[in-house]
Amino acid sequence: MTTPKTMSGVYLTGHGGPEVLEWRDDIPVPEPGAGQILVRVAAAGVNNTDINTRVGWYSSDVTGATDAVDQDVEAGGWGGALHFPRIQGGDLCGIVEAVGVGAGFEQGQRVTCPINIPRPRPGNPQGFIALGSEIDGAFAQYCLVEADDLYDVSASPLTDVEIAAIPCAFGTAENLLTRAGVTAGQKVLITGASGGVGLAAVQLAALRGASVWGVTSEAKAEIVKSQGAENTFDRNDPLPQDMFDVVIDVVGGPVWPSLILSLKPSGHYAVSGAIAGPIVEADLRDIYLRDITIQGCTHQAPEVFARLVELVNTGRIMPLVSRTYPLKDIGIAQADFQSKTLPGKLVLVP
Repeated sequence: MTTPKTMSGVYLTGHGGPEVLEWRDDIPVPEPGAGQILVRVAAAGVNNTDINTRVGWYSSDVTGATDAVDQDVEAGGWGGALHFPRIQGGDLCGIVEAVGVGAGFEQGQRVTCPINIPRPRPGNPQGFIALGSEIDGAFAQYCLVEADDLYDVSASPLTDVEIAAIPCAFGTAENLLTRAGVTAGQKVLITGASGGVGLAAVQLAALRGASVWGVTSEAKAEIVKSQGAENTFDRNDPLPQDMFDVVIDVVGGPVWPSLILSLKPSGHYAVSGAIAGPIVEADLRDIYLRDITIQGCTHQAPEVFARLVELVNTGRIMPLVSRTYPLKDIGIAQADFQSKTLPGKLVLVP
């Protein structure tokens, strides 16, 4: 089959509301160069980061929650200013369509890749680029990826849609657990536990043998428990003090001080999101007098995603996918995502 010269997909034309997402049928299909792979996208997950990037939430000028950005921003991407138009989509599951010289893959292999792609450089050994932010992503029929960043998931029993729910949510969760050093027997508290990253963290922490508690709404408590949590706290419940060895946080916001106090002395707090607000108030005495370790977690070492791919290929993890949509309905999918009424993941199919 001959690869077409143009494809359908969604352009991000600037920072703003859903109106800056433009459906196009005339996007040029990229050609793979040496060491590159052209992937035919089978499915692409919807994530907070897609919406955060669209509205420019990553700009330091923005201080509110992720659903309350109402200002014009310039440098609103992960790495600062974006080049528009940009094809977003950090969750990729696809089929190898064309192979550049020396790329080492074959047509027909099913592949995925991390959203946070390591790019270490002098002075920044934890440098990275984000698929769908610094480079074009999966919200189109085809996606160009460096072969070294791809992983073969042909052997996985998971469907294309399920694999497309893995990279951002499970990659972020596995990275948080790795950086916090979660081990069997520890007590772990996970915020935003009914969301994509939260449910993934619940499942992966339970797989490590930890005792898991989630913060969620009462309506979603049983779903969180079904993924491996022993119990849950309602979002409005006071948290017990000195109970947990580790807190995994993707929420931030006003509850942040209580998360720190919920840790035992020498506990670990790991963060990779702040949907309730990035600006928090801290009593430094609660941190240094109790020897609390705080870890910001975005860079993912290759071995983190490689370990996740092994779990995918052996069928030891299973994402919860609540709904799928045609790619053309991305605006509806993002609105449903922002409503927070559906647990787990939403996935787009081109």
